[in-house]
Amino acid sequence: MTNPSPPPGDFPSSPPPGGNYPSPPEGGYPAPPPPGGGYAPPPPGGGYAQPAGYGVGGGYGTGPEQYTPWLTRVLAWLIDWAPVAILSGIGSIFLVTLQKVETVCVTDDSEYQLGDFCATGSNGPSGVAWAIYGVLELISLAYLIWNLGLKQGNTGSSVGKGIMKFKVVGEDTGQPIGFGKSFLRELIYIVAYAVCFVPWLVAVLFPLWDQKRQSLVDKLIKTVCVPL
Repeated sequence: MTNPSPPPGDFPSSPPPGGNYPSPPEGGYPAPPPPGGGYAPPPPGGGYAQPAGYGVGGGYGTGPEQYTPWLTRVLAWLIDWAPVAILSGIGSIFLVTLQKVETVCVTDDSEYQLGDFCATGSNGPSGVAWAIYGVLELISLAYLIWNLGLKQGNTGSSVGKGIMKFKVVGEDTGQPIGFGKSFLRELIYIVAYAVCFVPWLVAVLFPLWDQKRQSLVDKLIKTVCVPL
């Protein structure tokens, strides 16, 4: 006698393929973690942020608001040169006050026989006055070399610029310009002032209308003044 066929649905369905593992979720598995231990890669350029105002391509922007105002530069200049003016003024006082005093006597040998006439007068600054003046001028020169050459060249700021919160940097690099270029920059100002006042005045007034607030010397040396 034949067994009756089982009714539909009495037996469990066949096991899922692939060793009884559930099928993957809809949309696939999540992406693997980023390389390097799960940390996001650093930004281009070594991972360091560029200094404020430093533009693409290695230079500062062209807007005048990114550069130091002219009046701020003038105040820094006054602070930097005040010690030189004070020392030179003290030396000049010694030249005026310490004079060589000489007495000159003339004997009257005319027929009137009026006797000797003596007069006391100055014969210029004394040797001591010149020595004091020379020492003070050497101190002033040493101060200028240190302040406007070494300090400004290595850090970007002289004493006055540090007080006024700005610095001198290379126009293309944004870095301090070093002793040589820093001292040359100041020397050009001094020579221009000594040779002719008008070119010097034009050079120092140029930041009032220049887009980068550069003086003519800044343009020659390729420097800009930027806030700290």
